[in-house]
Amino acid sequence: MADSEPITPGQVSFLLGVIPVFIAWIYSEFLEYKRSSLHSKVHSDNNLVELAEVKNKEEEVAVLLEGGGLPRSVSTRFYNSPVKTNLIRFLTLDDSFLIDNRATLRAMAEFGGILFYFYICDRTSLLGESKKNYDRDLFLFLYCLLIIVAAMTSLKKHNDKSPITGKSILYLNRHQTEEWKGWMQVLFLIYHYFAAAEIYNAIRVFIAAYVWMTGFGNFSYYYIRKDFSLARFTQMMWRLNLFVAFSCIILNNDYMLYYICPMHTLFTLMVYGALGIFSRYNEIPSVMALKIATCFLVVIVMWEIPGVFEIFWSPLTFLLGYTDPAKPDLPLLHEWHFRSGLDRYIWIIGMIYAYFHPTVERWMEKLEECDAKRKNSIKTSIIAISSFVGYLWYQYIYKLDKVTYNKYHPYTSWIPITVYICLRNSTQQLRNFSLTLFAWLGKITLETYISQFHIWLRSNVPNGQPKWLLCIIPEYPMLNFMLTTAIYVLVSHRLFELTNTLKSVFIPTKDDKRLLHNVLAGAAISFCLYLTALILLYIPH
Repeated sequence: MADSEPITPGQVSFLLGVIPVFIAWIYSEFLEYKRSSLHSKVHSDNNLVELAEVKNKEEEVAVLLEGGGLPRSVSTRFYNSPVKTNLIRFLTLDDSFLIDNRATLRAMAEFGGILFYFYICDRTSLLGESKKNYDRDLFLFLYCLLIIVAAMTSLKKHNDKSPITGKSILYLNRHQTEEWKGWMQVLFLIYHYFAAAEIYNAIRVFIAAYVWMTGFGNFSYYYIRKDFSLARFTQMMWRLNLFVAFSCIILNNDYMLYYICPMHTLFTLMVYGALGIFSRYNEIPSVMALKIATCFLVVIVMWEIPGVFEIFWSPLTFLLGYTDPAKPDLPLLHEWHFRSGLDRYIWIIGMIYAYFHPTVERWMEKLEECDAKRKNSIKTSIIAISSFVGYLWYQYIYKLDKVTYNKYHPYTSWIPITVYICLRNSTQQLRNFSLTLFAWLGKITLETYISQFHIWLRSNVPNGQPKWLLCIIPEYPMLNFMLTTAIYVLVSHRLFELTNTLKSVFIPTKDDKRLLHNVLAGAAISFCLYLTALILLYIPH
């Protein structure tokens, strides 16, 4: 067990930061309780509280920031005060400051508490572990059962209007892509839980589909909104990396253990750069073609020419290097080269599909307006061709052994993705409906991906792959699966909400100066905490 694992400066600095937050939050709750009790007593004794004032107070509390759950008035006071002033008021436990920012302190304390729970589950002997066991019948039963439950309880019809055509074509709409992410994520997770090695190639396709969506979604946003602001960029990096950064600190893991995060960060940055450079010319088709061709050229030079990848990324080995305790002899950049290389092209395919999305939507609109006979014959042809291509891919690519398949994957992963898109969007009825249970799960894929390592599975050691299952109820594997899964999904959802809540507090959307001050203050506080942790750890020596 890892109980004797040495404490790191990062873990000590986290404790030094989170303990004052817990104290401040508890004190703020006490102050709020005290104030509420006093107000209640005054009201009952004197009955002088006017109804209009109560209504205004309730309206103030009811107005929430997007995704955050904080009153706008509180947020405004927080933003308008200098960072230095806010920090001094926090450290001195200023009553009005603590009451005004009670929701923020609660969110930070809960975030810290969840990370502490991660450490308890994965790095101590307080909870047990059990071996993985794959049973194809059980695996398929659980997944099919979830599909049936989702279909019976969460099938929903959507009538959203397309911003391009103004009609409810709903080709690759948000509900559909979230659902897509959700059902893939479930398979991805139970693949890890049950060690279902036989669907390895399918998992590779699912990860490629996630990366495809990175290209598709980011291109669509930047091409349509033309928002390349610092705030938007920071929000994007916050969403992708806040949780994983703290997980690395608390569990003493390398960034590359959670390889999905650096992969999505890289390809998001590449889409951002491709559209952000000379963005005023993005509407010119020849310029966009040149940009996409340049993306292909960059990928070819980086991954296809031997030695270039290692030369380019070697300065970032401290960030992207990874050593698996089970394979200590591999080069530090091997994992980064392997993972990023598997999906090196598919993000560009996502960009291309996003660029032609309005055109395809107009084609589909015209198709829906055709007479029934012609419309049905065209749709039948599309379904037949897609199915045939999918069958050929399955027979000659998917059924290869994993090592051989990985060699073909970068050049063929677009085929099953395209086949799925064609079949999923083949009729208006299919496009109109989605399973909202899977769509809900699709929104928290980042949190479920990272959390699975520590509160659903176990690795026990830094940088270790999760080879065991977390065991809370020994000798009852299905009851244990039920309980750990319920906790795991609940915690993942809370992490999603907390990340968005804290984002709305610390990343102002229209004040770059304030944002820069917050970034510098965060860096300075982190440096001071880390330096203090180093001093405390090395004093005994």
